[in-house]
Amino acid sequence: MDTDRAATEGTPGTTPKSAPGSMMRPPLQEPLDSPLVDRALEIEDRQPAGSFRCVLPDETWWWSDETYWIHGFEPGDVVPTTALVLAHKHPEDRERVRRILAGARRTRTPFASLHRIMDARGRERTVVLMGQVEHLPDDPSREALCGFVTDVTDQVGDRARRDASQQVAAATQSRETIDQAKGALALLYGLTSDEAFAALRTASNVRNVKLRDLAALVVEVARRDGAEAHRQLGPVLGIPRATPHGTR
Repeated sequence: MDTDRAATEGTPGTTPKSAPGSMMRPPLQEPLDSPLVDRALEIEDRQPAGSFRCVLPDETWWWSDETYWIHGFEPGDVVPTTALVLAHKHPEDRERVRRILAGARRTRTPFASLHRIMDARGRERTVVLMGQVEHLPDDPSREALCGFVTDVTDQVGDRARRDASQQVAAATQSRETIDQAKGALALLYGLTSDEAFAALRTASNVRNVKLRDLAALVVEVARRDGAEAHRQLGPVLGIPRATPHGTR
């Protein structure tokens, strides 16, 4: 907290805390960073989203109370500046956000970004930032970068956990299918487990087919065609002199 205060001491032109003017929600343009941007628009209707304004060209910032809280501050704890805003971006996302904000100023086009911040307590948060350059209502000759920031940390975490669970389930199913295919090849051709897997892997690479999909085909053919499966699968898998187990 003291570091942030020191970084902003002497910053000229602080803006009184007042509503950021008439800010229409900016029309979003593709491509955006993530489909979660659309999700953030829905979240705004159910939980507070912070707003911000950066008056151009002197870059005088205003934050709503919610924006302070999202960044881990109490309203008025620090004076928001461009340097402070960028300092709280995650180090891996900071340069990308800097380019997005600079591009919005240069092109005057709406923007949206999904990225991470580090709040005043050192906690990593995921936010959606969206906005556009607008004329100030009380002084149309001046412009400001205006927009909203929404904390989507919980939503991103939930999605990551769902994705991880789905990936584990898919990996487990894939491993089971490959094991079944190895067993089928062992019965059909008298191969060891390692030989059966080597045959599957080689055929997968040669034919540019996913190992999981090839294993599923082997299992399906073995179940459907029984004794004829060895004749059909031998050429596909490149097993030389493909003959039934017991006659090799």
